[in-house]
Amino acid sequence: MSSSPFFTALDRQFNDGQKLVFWNDPDSEFITEIDALDISGVKLLRLDQTPALKAKVLLEQDPDSRWLVYATADCPAPEDDWLLDARLRGKAFSADSASMQLDELGLSSRVLHGHLKQRAKFMRAKDRVERLKRWVQPGDQAADLDRKMLAVLARSDTPDASGIFLKVFQSLANEGADLTLTPKPLNDMAAQDLDSAFWSLAEEEFGYREAGTEPPSMRGLLYRVLVTDFCQAIGLTPSSLNHFMITDRVRAAHASVFASRWRSDMANYASYNALSAVVAEELHVSAMLAALSAEQLVHAMTFESIDKRVIADLKSRIIAGAGANMDAVRELMAKRRDGHWANTLLAGANDHTKALAASYDALGAAASFFELQAKYSQGFSFGSADAAFASYRSELFRFDQLYRNFMRATDAVEPMGWSLLHELRERMEDAYSGWFIGQLSSAWDAVVGGPSGLLQHWKLADVPNQQNFFEQFVTPSYSSGAKRVYVVISDAFRFEAAEELTSTLNSKNRVKARLETMLGVLPSYTTLGMASLLPHKQLAYRSNAALDVTVDGMACATLEQRSAVLGRHGGVAISRDELMEKGKLGGRDFVKPHQLVYIYHDHIDAIGDKRSTEGKTFEATEQAVRELQELVSFIINNLNGSTIFVTADHGFLYQESALEDADRSKVEDAMPGVIKPKKRYILGRGMWPMSGAWTGNTSITAGTEPGEGSVDFLVPKGAGRFHFVGGARFVHGSAMPQEIVVPVIVVKEGDAEKTRIKTVDVSQLGSSNRIVTNKQRFEFIQTEAVSDRVLPVTLMFSIRDGDQVVSDEQALTFDSASPLMEERKRSLMLTIQSGDYDRNKDYFLVARDAKTKAEAWRTTMRIDLAFSNDF
Repeated sequence: MSSSPFFTALDRQFNDGQKLVFWNDPDSEFITEIDALDISGVKLLRLDQTPALKAKVLLEQDPDSRWLVYATADCPAPEDDWLLDARLRGKAFSADSASMQLDELGLSSRVLHGHLKQRAKFMRAKDRVERLKRWVQPGDQAADLDRKMLAVLARSDTPDASGIFLKVFQSLANEGADLTLTPKPLNDMAAQDLDSAFWSLAEEEFGYREAGTEPPSMRGLLYRVLVTDFCQAIGLTPSSLNHFMITDRVRAAHASVFASRWRSDMANYASYNALSAVVAEELHVSAMLAALSAEQLVHAMTFESIDKRVIADLKSRIIAGAGANMDAVRELMAKRRDGHWANTLLAGANDHTKALAASYDALGAAASFFELQAKYSQGFSFGSADAAFASYRSELFRFDQLYRNFMRATDAVEPMGWSLLHELRERMEDAYSGWFIGQLSSAWDAVVGGPSGLLQHWKLADVPNQQNFFEQFVTPSYSSGAKRVYVVISDAFRFEAAEELTSTLNSKNRVKARLETMLGVLPSYTTLGMASLLPHKQLAYRSNAALDVTVDGMACATLEQRSAVLGRHGGVAISRDELMEKGKLGGRDFVKPHQLVYIYHDHIDAIGDKRSTEGKTFEATEQAVRELQELVSFIINNLNGSTIFVTADHGFLYQESALEDADRSKVEDAMPGVIKPKKRYILGRGMWPMSGAWTGNTSITAGTEPGEGSVDFLVPKGAGRFHFVGGARFVHGSAMPQEIVVPVIVVKEGDAEKTRIKTVDVSQLGSSNRIVTNKQRFEFIQTEAVSDRVLPVTLMFSIRDGDQVVSDEQALTFDSASPLMEERKRSLMLTIQSGDYDRNKDYFLVARDAKTKAEAWRTTMRIDLAFSNDF
């Protein structure tokens, strides 16, 4: 027998002794289920299939059987009832589905009987009823039931209003984000006569209803929610948007909380992005933003175009400011980078997010570049070569680093087709190539050339020469107890990139890195630079056309030849890629017989030294930093390496703009003694001096064997080139700091505890734990400065009831390196969603790591909104 309630009731009728039961079902509610009736010993007589006279005969012919007489019509009047005598002997049965549904749902209020009859369409489907039963509570009222039915039809994970609207909006976005269409969940609601309940819920939650007889629409609802969120954030309402504002202040706050949670939700941010873009276009938001400043827009996250407007505003300030007032620009950028559109740690890290984040990276680099330029507005002046070298090593390298970072950031924006940064890019190129390189060249020439210049002796106090690398760095390591030393040589890995790698390495556990420098050999090119880094007693040129360099009489141009040289010192040479491919076990087997391992890496020079790919030089530099960091980690973690040196054969000069003829130092056609002419250096013997070039001999600048073992050279002054054949934007070979300030990163495996990294600690300021307004400001302090081993952190803040969010959720990044506590404070304003709050209950201010989602801390709060409303 079926377990449905009405079948159970029928069975009870016959068990009570009834032989004749009449069931009238005028609405045909159970017509599809009647044939499934299975009550032992009961015969079914259907009056919708059997004429009344025939039914009368059947009942009279078999009076001892038990009969269920089912009709799909009301009971007829007595004078028209052929079965009146039988009906009087029997008993009427009424299957009131609404009553039975009340019992099935466990509802305590009989007042809902009529409401369930109105929702008969919804209740006919068993699967819908089963899903509804999961959420129904005994005390639910009509509005609660409707909301939960809407949640079933929207296929929401929860029966709350936010979950319903999120699912409907998601469907609208997935169906093409056409605001003239009705999304499938809303069509399903209309089919079950629940569309009016949906719009009633929209009015209850957001105060949304159209004026007059205008029917509600998805466009109207979205306009109200997003416009209200936008205007509340900027603190004013443009006249063209005034009629879309939600006027009820509590519901307006609720709309802002809903919008914030919608765009930060991992499952729904895509629908927010799509629909907000449509609304922004239809309302011409970009045109409105033109009159608003970055300060007015700093807290508004409603539309993506807001960030574009802020970027445009800040770009203009950076250009106009020429390095002044950059702290204000950075503060505004920090707040925007914590928001939805430009924070790659939050939901929505798509191509647009990455491009906006890159735009702020570019602005930050430009601000710092122009700030540094303002510091040296009078140009550069050095008292000596030692001072010049020290100045570049301590600060001037930042120009090169910031220029590279800016160009990489703008390259990441270019695929979007935005013109936001074009003007700033032109200004940066002019400042770097036109000002910095020119000013540095002039000041550098003053200490390099001349009778007492650096070229005359090529030595600096307390700075090793590159050809002394092995005896200055490697040999002492063995005396300090190293059993095996690793030397990593990356072709064209210049100082500013090494400084970045050093910081990256120091942000890793078990690693302790220190950046040193050497005075590079001159000319600064691969053959000579690579040879100078090998263990040797003698460097010498061969008198052949290629001018090969030998190490203690041995060739060293190829990896195999260098391995042979190292073999005399218990060492071996291998490429970075080959070593990494061996993996942990293969790598250990490879290095086991050797106490010295040279690892060669070539990515920057391989890309930059070709006309077809030189435009990717900075991309290659970024990739080189990643690859070298991976290599160092591999050596420490897999090969048990504890002593590593990362260095280079030379650096490089690079500029984005094309060079002009004025950048070329023309060599006279009749120049004698030329053996090897290159863009940035010429090797030979007995060459004439040139006014635009420095001259010298490698016996002085590289320690090669005097006489036949050395060669003369010409290198262009400043950033000049001898020719542009084969590409001219990426060069090396001469004596600019970018080429000859050679980095040496000394890497040690550190004590696990002493080299452990952590994120900064953050605490809430203030002693009050009571929330008395719908908008509450909170202030926090970063308790320690960011350093190599104390890393920045981005935290997500919200107010929660247990784990249920009852406010918007906002991000703050704590990344200050300032020693001043006042400069490490951050604040935000959280908006509490509308609702009833128990003033005696514990709620919580919760901070979660935006990257790991782990909870950092929570503080008990009380919410008491009874006497105050901030709206």
